[in-house]
Amino acid sequence: MLDHEDVEEILKLLDATPVEEFELETARFRITLRRAADGGWTQERETRSSAGASRADLGRSAAGPADTGGFAVSTADADAPGIRSPLIGTFYRAPKPGAPPFVEVGSVVEPEAVVGIIETMKLMTSIYAGQSGRIVEILVPDGQPVEQNQLLMTVVPAAT
Repeated sequence: MLDHEDVEEILKLLDATPVEEFELETARFRITLRRAADGGWTQERETRSSAGASRADLGRSAAGPADTGGFAVSTADADAPGIRSPLIGTFYRAPKPGAPPFVEVGSVVEPEAVVGIIETMKLMTSIYAGQSGRIVEILVPDGQPVEQNQLLMTVVPAAT
C-alpha cells in the first residue's frame, strides 16, 4: 500500500510536469490523481482485499452515543466496527469550512456514503463508510491530525 511519503514523492514529481491526471494500478490498489483548477491535486483511491473485492476511498466535533434503534448493540472500543483513516493527514467532517458535516451521531450510512475527508499535502481524500450501519460515536474532532488506520467513528452494523 502507498504510504504518506510515497504520495508526497509522486505529487512532487507531478508538480514539475504539465500532467493533468495520473493513474497507478496494482493488484492491491488503484490511485488516480487529478490536477484541480487551483493547481492542487484531488485523489481517488480504490483498495482491494485479497479476495478481489474493492472499496473506493476518495475526498469535518466529537459527539456522544446515540439511540441505536433497529441496529445491533456494539461498544466503542478499538475492536468495534468503525470507520478508520485510510492515511495520515488532517481529518475534516465537512466538504468545506462552514458547510454542514457529512454525518452526525445517529446518521445511517451505506458503504458508499462519504463520512469525512483526510487532507494530506493539500490532497483531499474522501473517506467512505465502507459498511452499512448507524454512526454511534465520532472519535476525532474536526481539523485534527490523524494516523493511518486510526479509528475515526464507531458504527453499529445494520441489523439483518
